[in-house]
Amino acid sequence: MKRALIDNWALFLGMLMLMVANGLLVTLLTIRGSSLGFSTLSISIMQACYPLGALAGTMLTPRLIEKVGHIRVFSALASLVSVAAIAHLLTSDPVSWSLMRLLAGFCFPGLYVITESWLNAKSENRIRAQVLSVYFIIQTAGPALGTAMVGLPDPTGNMLFGLASILLSVGIVPLLLSDNRAPDFSAPERMPVSRLYRVSPMAVLGIVIMAAGVVAWYISLPLYALRAGFSQAQASGALVVAMIAAAVAQYPVGWISDHTDRRYVVIGLSLISVIAALWMALDTAPSRIMIGFSIIAATTLPIYSILAAHANDQLSPSQVVPASGTMAFLMQLGQLFGMLIGPNMIGLADGRGLQIMLILVGLVVTGIAITRRVQADAPEETGEFQAMGVIGQAQPGVFQAEVLATEEDA
Repeated sequence: MKRALIDNWALFLGMLMLMVANGLLVTLLTIRGSSLGFSTLSISIMQACYPLGALAGTMLTPRLIEKVGHIRVFSALASLVSVAAIAHLLTSDPVSWSLMRLLAGFCFPGLYVITESWLNAKSENRIRAQVLSVYFIIQTAGPALGTAMVGLPDPTGNMLFGLASILLSVGIVPLLLSDNRAPDFSAPERMPVSRLYRVSPMAVLGIVIMAAGVVAWYISLPLYALRAGFSQAQASGALVVAMIAAAVAQYPVGWISDHTDRRYVVIGLSLISVIAALWMALDTAPSRIMIGFSIIAATTLPIYSILAAHANDQLSPSQVVPASGTMAFLMQLGQLFGMLIGPNMIGLADGRGLQIMLILVGLVVTGIAITRRVQADAPEETGEFQAMGVIGQAQPGVFQAEVLATEEDA
C-alpha cells in the first residue's frame, strides 16, 4: 500500500477531493433544501436529477473522451460541475437546484472515468491490488468526510457551497499536473441488459431494486432525523455513522461470500435488513435512528457488490468490463426511482412509510435470490469479491472490473 500511495498520491488526492465534494453536496442540498422550505417531493425530484444526468453521462462522456481527449473533457466537466456547486448560492428555488443537480450528474461520471483510467494506466501489475485497496478507502472515506462537513458552523449559509466548489476546482489540479501522459482510451463495448439478464437474472433485478432501497435511506435519513428533532449536525452525523457501518461490513461480508454460495449471503443480509426496518417501524423512538439505520446500511449496501461478483463469476474476463458498465447503468436507474420514492415515503403510514419501503425491498430481493437458488446451481469457480464504495460516485465498479479482468487474464 505504501508503494501505491507514493506512486499515485497526486491522483488519489484529486479523487479524494472529488469524492468529498460530491458527498458534501448530496447531503447539504437535502438539509439546506429542507431549511428553505422545499417540500419532500421537491427535494426528491431535485436529488433524482443527479442519477438522471448520470445516466446520460455514463453513455455520452466516454464518447467525448474518445473524440477530443482526456484533458479537454476533464477540464470542461470540472469547470461545469464547479459552476453547478456555486450556482446554488445564487438561487433558492427547487427548479434551478434541480437543473444544477442534473448538470452535476452528467459531469461526475466523466470525472470518475478519466481519473480511474489514468490511475489504471499508471498502476503496474505488481501493485494493482494495493492501488485498488487505496481506491476503495477513498471511495468510502471521501463521501463520509463530505457528509460530516455538513455539520460545520456556517453562519452565512454560503461557506459550505463555496467549499464544495473549491474542492472541485482544486481536485483537478493534481491530475492535470501529473507527470504521466494521458492514457489511450477507447469507449468500452456495451453489454445489453437483455444479455446480462440471460447470464444473471438475479444481478439485473437485484441491482435495480437494491439500488433503489439503498439510495432511499441515504437521501431520506437526514430528513427523517430532522423530523425526529435532530439538529442539522446530528442529522448529518447519523448518516456518517450509517456510511461507516456499511463500509466496515463490506470486507467480512465479502470474505463470507467468497467461501459460500453468494445467494445465501444475499438472502441473509436482506432478511436482517427486513428485521431492522420492521424493528424501526414498531419502535419509532429517535434513539433508534442511529442503530437501526446503521444495521440497514451495513446489510443493504454490500449486496450490490455481491450481486456484481455473482454476475462476474459467470462471465469471461473479456466480458467483465462491459458488464460492469451495464451494472453501473442499472444502479443509476435504481437510484433514480429510489430518490423519487424514498423521501416521499417518510410521512406515510404515521411516519413508518420509509421503513415499509425498506421491508418490501428486502423481501423482494430475498424472494429473487431464493428463486434463483432453486432454479440454478452456484458456479463451480468463483472470482474474488470486489467491495464498492458508498453512494457518491457515478461509475461504481468500472475500475474494479478492469483490475479483475487484468488479474484473471494473467
